[in-house]
Amino acid sequence: MNRWENRVAVVTGASSGIGAAIVIDLIKAKMIVVGLARRLDRMEKLREELPTDLKSNFHYLKCDVSNEENVKNCFQWINENLGGTDVLVNNAGCLKYGTLSNDLTSDEIRNCLNTNVMGIVYCTKEAFKSMKERDFNGHVILINSLSGQMPINLPGISLNIYAPTKYAVTALTETYRQEFRDLKTKIKITSISPAGTDTEIIPEEWKKHGDLNDLLRPSDIAEAVLYTLGTGPNCQVHEITIKPLGSAC
Repeated sequence: MNRWENRVAVVTGASSGIGAAIVIDLIKAKMIVVGLARRLDRMEKLREELPTDLKSNFHYLKCDVSNEENVKNCFQWINENLGGTDVLVNNAGCLKYGTLSNDLTSDEIRNCLNTNVMGIVYCTKEAFKSMKERDFNGHVILINSLSGQMPINLPGISLNIYAPTKYAVTALTETYRQEFRDLKTKIKITSISPAGTDTEIIPEEWKKHGDLNDLLRPSDIAEAVLYTLGTGPNCQVHEITIKPLGSAC
């Protein structure tokens, strides 16, 4: 991780859960981190909980990743104030409760699609532009899901549009890998696909289900981010799948 010291990492969905865990670990690894999320108060609290000598390494901006103009403005701030983006962790995600065929409204479905898919597209485009213009071999990480490899619907529980959006993330990973290569860069792309993780995105009633008793921790996913960033320049870690030990899936 030494080569990433004082480099700039952007983490979306940074206000809680997996995103917050990634922020903490990257800052402890001596990176400068910019958190993007809609809840500024949560990121302010996260900053206050950091060791005193590391607080200045954390910047945060209010951002709705489904809003392209909002995303552009945030990355422009990063370019002007921090010199550009060296690592992007696309973590922001949306999951609504209910069935796709009956319960969810069109607005709820559209919101999930825009956050889970278009949010990645908007942020990756801006980060890639920054890396390529500076001829920097950066790294883009997509926090995917096990449901991006197989739809997981438990009895009475549907992941509805969430699984299709994560299948899209799986396809995006390979699309970006080929594009980064064909555009003559050495920018890396990695998909990290966790099974169920104990975060706010999983409703409490779901956590009581027998098949979800053994949830991953946000820190497990943060450790995977550090691992892939720590690999050598000739190593392309394309996909990391993380399951709880003894998982039935």
